[in-house]
Amino acid sequence: MRGLGRRQRNLLFITESVFVVILIIVWIASGVLQKSTNLLVLFLYSFPSEFLIAILPHEPVLIYFGKFFTPATVTAVALTSTLIVEVTNYYAISHLFDLRAFQKIKSSPLVNKIVRLFLKAPFLALWTASFTPIIFYPFRFLVVLAKYPAWKFVLAVALGRGPRFFLLALLGKMVNVPNSVLILFTLALVLMGGVPFLRNHLKRKRLRARQAGAGAEGDRG
Repeated sequence: MRGLGRRQRNLLFITESVFVVILIIVWIASGVLQKSTNLLVLFLYSFPSEFLIAILPHEPVLIYFGKFFTPATVTAVALTSTLIVEVTNYYAISHLFDLRAFQKIKSSPLVNKIVRLFLKAPFLALWTASFTPIIFYPFRFLVVLAKYPAWKFVLAVALGRGPRFFLLALLGKMVNVPNSVLILFTLALVLMGGVPFLRNHLKRKRLRARQAGAGAEGDRG
């Protein structure tokens, strides 16, 4: 992607984003797909659940498919698509940071401090975030900001996500988790992921309101 022109990179980024958005819409709108046990559904689900800052959790889906397939099969399918998405993430985020609007973020002292901290043990940090329930999406941005090699990033994700996916599928195989529980689990994870964004949005909105109020008072003075 680095070798492409700006127009080509813009087109590729837009195409990737539109593709994922379409998958999300189709998934939400189709009750058949949501109840399907077709491995293609599992493969495609990784795109909306792993792309950039995704709010769709992968855990309930892996547990669900673990009911019908061996943990090894579920892991192989989910991990393959996940790695494809993470490669896409790496180059999509690289493109974002090439845009002028994101240059200030790259030069921020706080960001540089976080990047230096990450570079003390990048592979271990990525593996830990991939394997544990730690929120993963910040690391997608960190690897790009730190100019960490894409292949090392993908390898760390594979070594972390692989065992994680296997254990989740094994849980689905060994424990008969009712679908209603999986649905509630999914909703809970979506809410947990969405609350920080909503909180930040409201905080920024209040800040803008205070600034506007202060500006109005200054004009009157």
